[in-house]
Amino acid sequence: MDDNDIGLRVLSGAEVAPYLDDVACLRMSVFRAWPYLYDGDMDYERRYLATYGRSPDSVFVLAMAGGAVVGASTGIPLAHETAEFQAPFRDRGIDPDRVFYCGESVLLPEWRGRGIGHAFFDRREAHAHALGRFDWTAFCAVERDADDPRRPVQHRGNEAFWRGRGYQQQPGMTIELDWDEVGVGATGHALTVWTRPLREAAGS
Repeated sequence: MDDNDIGLRVLSGAEVAPYLDDVACLRMSVFRAWPYLYDGDMDYERRYLATYGRSPDSVFVLAMAGGAVVGASTGIPLAHETAEFQAPFRDRGIDPDRVFYCGESVLLPEWRGRGIGHAFFDRREAHAHALGRFDWTAFCAVERDADDPRRPVQHRGNEAFWRGRGYQQQPGMTIELDWDEVGVGATGHALTVWTRPLREAAGS
């Protein structure tokens, strides 16, 4: 990552308010592609991101270039998330108060391959560690059939990257979410949880 081209800003709580629409637009753009195929809606985006804006311990890591937001990564204490995100952790006997949940990492295609993805994880994990009350960081990723004909031939998943960061997929820990899919409409989706011990992340 060349700091002459792009810079990172780390914001928390109410500081994120001026950037919520920027992040909403990024989500709708990036997640329109495989594997999410999300046909975005700004009203939904504003409601979703408002959860992060209300949490005093949330974090937004913004990638800025030329004064514009070209990437964003979010995180929030799981206890401040909705019940549907907390449910698989409770079912596994994991206290949501001990988990810092990493939301999306979205980056415009022209800025990829510069190490920004690692920087996003570094900043979120450091933020969670600094808060001093979490044992785990976690996120979830959508599951798709391997033979889905819509999968681009050149698509490479992020699983190797996540495992390289120390995260492990947790079979059976699944979040069920509905969103409008491009060309399909409202559709249910399964997202599998990935976790990492926070102390291990902080010490790496």
